Amino acid sequence: MLSESSTATVRATLPAVGAAIGDIADLFYRKLFDAHPELLRDLFNRGNQASGAQRQALAGSIAAFAAQLVEQPDTRPDVMLSRIAHKHASLGVTPAQYDVVHTHLFAAIAEVLGEAVTPEVAAAWDEVYWLMANALIAIEERLYAEQGVVAGNVWLEWEVVSRTEETDDVARFRIRPADGSPAPAFRPGQYVSVQVELPDGARQIRQYSLTGAPGSALRSITVKRVHGNDAPDGEVSRHLHDRVRAGDRLRVSAPYGDLVLKSDEAPLLLASAGIGCTPILSMLEHLAESSHRAPVTVVHGDRSPADHALRTDHTALTAKLHDAAAHFWYENPEAGHPADRTGLVDLSGLVVPSGTHAYLCGPLPFMRSVRTQLLAKGVPASDIHYEVFGPDLWLAS
Repeated sequence: MLSESSTATVRATLPAVGAAIGDIADLFYRKLFDAHPELLRDLFNRGNQASGAQRQALAGSIAAFAAQLVEQPDTRPDVMLSRIAHKHASLGVTPAQYDVVHTHLFAAIAEVLGEAVTPEVAAAWDEVYWLMANALIAIEERLYAEQGVVAGNVWLEWEVVSRTEETDDVARFRIRPADGSPAPAFRPGQYVSVQVELPDGARQIRQYSLTGAPGSALRSITVKRVHGNDAPDGEVSRHLHDRVRAGDRLRVSAPYGDLVLKSDEAPLLLASAGIGCTPILSMLEHLAESSHRAPVTVVHGDRSPADHALRTDHTALTAKLHDAAAHFWYENPEAGHPADRTGLVDLSGLVVPSGTHAYLCGPLPFMRSVRTQLLAKGVPASDIHYEVFGPDLWLAS
């Protein structure tokens, strides 16, 4: 809880800080990477830095945390903190790195806001920072302990057992620990970080959802080649598609992620778009293996059937469930595809049972649309869960 004196100061300065938070985040990252280029090379996603997505996410999370401290002082934004902590744990973030971030973030705040940053203002925002940082450190320590790893050393060597081309732009890699040890357990919907060494020596990291049942001997990651359009193509996805074959090794983290099934007994709606189907398929396989009896509504949107990665699995796993139906929308469907399933996902014709828990994964506009439709159908906001691939720009919007 923020102290009484700091609460008053943060409340008074939040509009000014909020208005400048984008400039602060931009300057912070420039200062950070000037002083520690290894962080951009080997920890931060260079693509997200180039696009500005990471800066937006940082700004949004700081503003959201500070606003909650002053507007709802008796509560903590645990959902946001958990999502950030899981991502940090998959990267191996250490407590010492929070000190580094603090140094350059507060230098940026002082430079952008100038004389407005009095000692009182600096102390209040310092308190905000360490409340957030220490909360994250505590969650991350617990996550590391649960996986039997330590901060800064989360990587294990895995062997690629096979590779399957699912679509022109999507490949599935089946992997296992290279030392022959059992694959770590994971919860349906979780992801791993994969670190690859690129031609310039950088060790870039990306997250990929685990597919397949959590109890299987092998794990699978499904990788979509990222086309940059007006920006460079995705560095890691390009490397995996162009260079990695059966027999190769990958550096893989323990599984993390907070988009996991909260209740197996409730009716479920599992909605995805594009490559966002991957955590959903893991959930479906788990539900099939556990003989889930409650209704399950499966929703997916894609450009066309040919672009729908793992479409056969999507259909087959749904068919294994006791009471489930799959509904696929395509913007460019094949001949004979139902007209009411053409275009963007539209839930108006679907019955959503009372008590439904919804899980969403896909592009942000898709998830916003589906969430709005679910709220209109009476699904409580607390029962709608989502996963963002990349920086969580929902907080920044």
